[in-house]
Amino acid sequence: ACKTENNTQNRGKGQTFNWADFIYKEEGKFPKVSYTALPVLCNHCSDAPCVKACPVQPKSMFKTADGITMHNDERCIGCRRCQKACPYSAMDVAKEKAAYSVISVNDGVAEPHPFYRDGSELIKGCTASGAETAKAAGDIPPHHHDYSHPEYASVRKKGISEKCIFCEHRVKKGELPNCVVACPSKARIFGDLNDAASEPAKLLKKHKAVRLKEEKGTKPNVAYIRSFRASQKS
Repeated sequence: ACKTENNTQNRGKGQTFNWADFIYKEEGKFPKVSYTALPVLCNHCSDAPCVKACPVQPKSMFKTADGITMHNDERCIGCRRCQKACPYSAMDVAKEKAAYSVISVNDGVAEPHPFYRDGSELIKGCTASGAETAKAAGDIPPHHHDYSHPEYASVRKKGISEKCIFCEHRVKKGELPNCVVACPSKARIFGDLNDAASEPAKLLKKHKAVRLKEEKGTKPNVAYIRSFRASQKS
């Protein structure tokens, strides 16, 4: 849902380009094994180190009045200081053996979405190439969801960083982020944490919450409540 909404590209060169990702954890030994899939995304920290690290003025990475950690494509110089400062990001997920990275950086030389610029057939003599698919669709990526936003483009250009922006182009229209809409179990809840009447505020008051790497002092605003474990009766 996130990739089709925001036109993010495939993994490559140590970057994930997954604004919405997952951490997978397996514990125990057969037959007593537990498996956890934890959704991760930008925590939109109240004291965001990526914002502090951004060297340009006005800043490319900044906080909106609504609390979203926003990125302005045109002001970004691709220095990667935001990525280095973020405790939830890795400069190279492969080299650092990181499970995920909130911030990804587009190659400064090659155009984005290299898969759809490559003329190599996926299966020689059987399937089309990425470039042929893009040509037939008339756009890169072929599934391009074209939308307008004053801070970021629907497809990012080369040499700049990118990350989850809570689908602000949707939120501004009174819609929910697409990951929230697409979740079949309604596990993702989005709303104003400062509004005591909002659903997330009520849930956080009712349930004990966990936030990732709170010890870093960034004041993350993404919280996890409750847990689920499937059980099988003998």
